[in-house]
Amino acid sequence: MPNLTAAAALVWQAAPRVVAGQVSATVLLAAAPVAGAWLTKLVLDGVTAGRPWPWLLGCAAGLAGAGLLGAVCAQATRYLNAEAERRVGLLSRRRLHEAVNRFTGLGRFEEPRFHDRLRLAQEASQMATGSLVLSATGMARGLLLTAGFLSAMIMINVFLTVLVLLAVVPAVAAERALNRSRAGMMWRISPAVRRDIFYSQLLTDVRAAKEVRLFGVGGFLLDRMIGERSSADAAERERDRRELWTQSCLTALSALTAAGGLVWAIGAARDGRLTIGDLSLFLAAAAAVQASLAQIIADYSTVQRSLLLFGHYVDVVTAEPDLPSLGLPAPELRSGIELCDVWFRYSPEHPWVLRGVDLLIPHGEAVAVVGRNGEGKSTLVKLLCRFYDPDRGKILWDGVDIRELAPDTLRARIGAVFQDFMEYDLSAGENIGIGDLDAMHDRERVTAAARTAGAHDMIRELPQGYDTVLSRMFGSPGEEDLAGVPLSGGQWQRLALARALLRDRQDLLILDEPSSGLDAEAEYRIHTTLRERRRGRTSLLVSHRLGAVRDADRIVVLSDGRVAERGRHAELMERDGHYARLFTLQAEGYSLHPEAEGYSLHPEAEGYSLHPEAEGYSLHPEAEGYSLHPEAEGYSLHP
Repeated sequence: MPNLTAAAALVWQAAPRVVAGQVSATVLLAAAPVAGAWLTKLVLDGVTAGRPWPWLLGCAAGLAGAGLLGAVCAQATRYLNAEAERRVGLLSRRRLHEAVNRFTGLGRFEEPRFHDRLRLAQEASQMATGSLVLSATGMARGLLLTAGFLSAMIMINVFLTVLVLLAVVPAVAAERALNRSRAGMMWRISPAVRRDIFYSQLLTDVRAAKEVRLFGVGGFLLDRMIGERSSADAAERERDRRELWTQSCLTALSALTAAGGLVWAIGAARDGRLTIGDLSLFLAAAAAVQASLAQIIADYSTVQRSLLLFGHYVDVVTAEPDLPSLGLPAPELRSGIELCDVWFRYSPEHPWVLRGVDLLIPHGEAVAVVGRNGEGKSTLVKLLCRFYDPDRGKILWDGVDIRELAPDTLRARIGAVFQDFMEYDLSAGENIGIGDLDAMHDRERVTAAARTAGAHDMIRELPQGYDTVLSRMFGSPGEEDLAGVPLSGGQWQRLALARALLRDRQDLLILDEPSSGLDAEAEYRIHTTLRERRRGRTSLLVSHRLGAVRDADRIVVLSDGRVAERGRHAELMERDGHYARLFTLQAEGYSLHPEAEGYSLHPEAEGYSLHPEAEGYSLHPEAEGYSLHPEAEGYSLHP
């Protein structure tokens, strides 16, 4: 009933006038055959009794009118059902995705069972609502039609009428059981269906095509896909066999009941207990009731199945907030951001990623977070954006716990480049503009962000410049048959950086490996530009290239989920701890060329300076991999 109430409300809100039209057309469509059957009885009895021609002509006209009314209403119903299906489907999809968009964090998107429920909810929004509309109107028409013909059958034989109705009870009970079994089966096979879709996408996705073909794993993935599909098909086949057996038995019961009624009616007409008109009416009513009841049961089955599927839709749309807050607006950052004894893990089954982290990001300063892979650097970024909440401890924005702030207002004050940035199948300008929708159509601001990120020249050389679609899947408007222009990984990274830099009015800039996909020269230019942009602004830098963060106001080293060291570059080098060891390891890759005098630093060596005593020995631009000249013994690279 809750699902039925929710579905009825959705249908009415989506198309109230269409629903009113459906009700009217359904009533008339059900009345037409009942009126036709009664008029047929009157005509037959009138002919037998010798009624006058005008009376018979009037009945014939009524019979023709009933037929015309039924035909017109059938066409109107078909149109109204299709229109209702379109409107309900559009509204249900909007509400489903609005609900998903309201999920503040990322936790639910990492739960397999939520993805199962979401897939079924999407199916419900696309298919179940349409089936619900069609089957509900069909069932209503069948009920009205059955009621009309049952009144005729009751006048002729009450016992047979009751017998026909009782024959429906087992069918309804069986359909209820089958539908629940079917819904449970769909839930059980949902993981297999999702994996089937996953393997299918891998086999057809251009981004996966290179590795699939290079490694020759197409057959392997195809076998996996067929295996998952076969598993789901086996469950569906078993369900279909049970339905075949059950419904065959119910059909036989219905046929025997109808046959018994037919034999009685023919015998009663032969004995004179029924007129020819009565026999005609009874035969029409019995056939119509049997057909209507069969259709009602089928529509009921579809409605119940749709409502069971619609339950997943209701669960998603009415889900409680995943990261609740008091809804306070996030103020402009004036003091700083502080992490106080923050502990975090992705689930109780996972190990701790952060273990009691204390960190201060003062307003106007650049704080760098470094460490090995898996030490929690990117997790720290996600917590600052409030994609998750700490399991213990708190994060303060100017002294206010961010759990009290409205997430949308908090994120509006943050600009970020993520390590796993998105590649949108949009135009180049839109790929940058979605970083700040207010600036989407401000070409001057978009261009300025692209220039800062080193992407402007690359975009300008594209066929339509900033309007070029960057996709292998879609073409430009009017040229859908021609795929857009694909970019390299480094070019995509520049667009992602431009997207973050478009938010030039935000309080906090987060750069999570902003140059990992860039070539050495581009990386050098980007870091030089970012140093200028960061000056006097609050920023968090995450990078494996320690030379890129050595000028940060504060450097924090994460190790085993804890803050192992903190300080400026020179201070950390003097301590000769984690940071100094990592820095020295990276610096060893930049060695002196034997005849390198007079040469300047290679862009990749930015941040790794020469030892003071090595004056005169500079790095050759192509010196990577060369060892020290024997005469240069004692002149090593500064850590």
